[in-house]
Amino acid sequence: MLAAAIIVFREVLEAALVIGIVLAATRTLQNSRRWISGGILAGLVGSALVALSADVLSEALSGMGQELFNAGVLLVAVVMLGWHTVWMSGHGREMAQEMKRLGHAVSAGSRPLSVLAVVVGVAVLREGAETVLFVFGVSASGEEGTVATALGCAVGFAAGAAMGGLLYAGLLAVPTRHLFSVTTWLVTLLAAGMAAQAVAFLAAAGVWDIASQPVWDSSWLLADSSLPGRVLHTLVGYVDRPSLSQLGAYGATILAITGLTRRMASESKGPEVVV
Repeated sequence: MLAAAIIVFREVLEAALVIGIVLAATRTLQNSRRWISGGILAGLVGSALVALSADVLSEALSGMGQELFNAGVLLVAVVMLGWHTVWMSGHGREMAQEMKRLGHAVSAGSRPLSVLAVVVGVAVLREGAETVLFVFGVSASGEEGTVATALGCAVGFAAGAAMGGLLYAGLLAVPTRHLFSVTTWLVTLLAAGMAAQAVAFLAAAGVWDIASQPVWDSSWLLADSSLPGRVLHTLVGYVDRPSLSQLGAYGATILAITGLTRRMASESKGPEVVV
């Protein structure tokens, strides 16, 4: 539930910021809200279709072995989470500025109103499609059922939409760079935990048998099946009997994402967005 809530919150907040910037830049333009609302609706419909397609693909590939299927979903999710985090660190500010320029161009009459629907629809569809993939990864790595995952998605959606609305209204005086710094670390740790879990699935399937023996056993102190252990497993990828391969995958994922993120951020000074 926690992992789904964090990921959905991040994705919804990004979409809400794009929508907020476009709304702010075209607030005096007649009928702009109608076109933007249409774009949001189209993006949500497209995201729903992606989710349905993912379910069909999941059922089609489930015969390849549950461990291999889960490992494949997790590895794809890790790559996508890492790429998305790195990209946002280097292009968040640039994207915000482009949205502002587009809004002003539409207000000035040099771009048609339909562009608003297209841009907002693509943004919602992009974030929605990524959310579907990431939640699939969370489902494959965690032990929560469908109800808990759905509840986490609902909480993340509500929190992200509320935060985006408050930022747009100017009621929340929190620089967005701080929000994204916190969520970036949370997402990075989630991705590292998924990578470690993918290695465990590959070992269970007999595909990976390198350094698969437990390095330590901390179940006497905190079992990962206990409530605190499950919370830590969700948030930071805690495992009470990790193998050397799992630890290596965990550490390599953190180093790769943080290293690339810092490199991209140093070139663009980070994704601070003002709506």
